[in-house]
Amino acid sequence: MKKLLFVHDSADNVAVALKDLKPGEIVEVKINGESRKIEIKENIPYGHKVALQDIPRDSKVIKYGEVIGVATEDISMGSHVHTHNIKSLRY
Repeated sequence: MKKLLFVHDSADNVAVALKDLKPGEIVEVKINGESRKIEIKENIPYGHKVALQDIPRDSKVIKYGEVIGVATEDISMGSHVHTHNIKSLRY
C-alpha cells in the first residue's frame, strides 16, 4: 500500500496528507511500528491534516509532538483538520 499520510511524531493525533484524499479511501499509517487503517471521511487536500483518532471538542491537536491548537468541535477519525475546526494556540 502506497504511503498516503505522514506522521511527524508518535504522539501526534493528526497526520499530513501526501496527496489529495477522497471520502471512502482507506489509508494505512504506521505509528511506533503498528499499522492502523483509517477511512477518509471528507475531501482532504494535499498537505492538509487528517485526524488519526477521534478528537473531542476542546481537546489538544498534536502535530510534531507539540500542541498546535485546540479542537473547536468534535473531529472524527479520518476527517479534515484545519482552521475550520481548530483554534491555533500560536497566535
